[in-house]
This record gives sequence, C-alpha cells and structure tokens, in this order.
Amino acid sequence: MNDLVLEAKKYTKYGKLADYIPALIKANKDNLAIAIYHPDGECISAGDTREKMTLQSISKVITLAYALMDCGEDFVFSKVGYEPTGDPFNSIIKLEINNPSKPLNPMINAGALAVAHMIYGNSVQDRFNKILSFVRELSGNTT
Repeated sequence: MNDLVLEAKKYTKYGKLADYIPALIKANKDNLAIAIYHPDGECISAGDTREKMTLQSISKVITLAYALMDCGEDFVFSKVGYEPTGDPFNSIIKLEINNPSKPLNPMINAGALAVAHMIYGNSVQDRFNKILSFVRELSGNTT
C-alpha cells in the first residue's frame, strides 16, 4: 500500500483545492492516505494517516449509516430515494420537478440534509453530537 500511495502522490500536484470551502483551501493538497479496517478490527494503512483531514462529503456516508441504524431502512428510504440523479451534488432541480418532492438519494446535499434531520435528538446540537460520537467511534479518535 505504501508503494500505491507514493505512486498516487505523483499526481497530487495536478489537483486544485476547492476555494469555496474554507477548510479545503487551507488543506495541504499533497496529503494522501488510505486506511482499510477489517471486520476483526485490524487496520492497515499508508500515507499521511496522522494528518487531520476534513471529511466533507464522506460525512454523508457516515450519517446515512447512522440514520439506517437509528431509524431503519424503511423509514430512511421513505423520505429519501436511492436512485442516481445525474445532477451535481448541490442541485435541487429534481426537488422542484418531481412529485412527490423528495431528494433522490442521500449523497446529494438535499438528501444528506434530510438524512441528518432523521437522527433522533432534541436539538440540532444533540443530533450533531450523536453523529460526531459515531465518527469518533468508527475512527478510534476520541478527540
């Protein structure tokens, strides 16, 4: 895996940081890491695994997993579909033209917002804390 990360790092210089997201514009575009966790808890990793990196859209997958465990598949997918859109992640056009109006999948921003709202909690802060605790549990990072 180390060789794969080193090979891939040759191409990071061609990337461009997203300047419309403050956390990304501050990132080091040369940081690259991979970690694979096996079901038995063993982790193999390579690259800049000690560097903190912003999750961005990966958080959509984590929040969906938590919502599925918290609310159940039937409930989640009654509110958000699971079909591809073919539209950019931030598009809301399908909400305006589809009837009934529901996000087509949890990986577009509208769907991710709907999924995050499904997490049981008394407030936005309570739901956020639950998701953050889940991220920390998954990553083994308590800080």
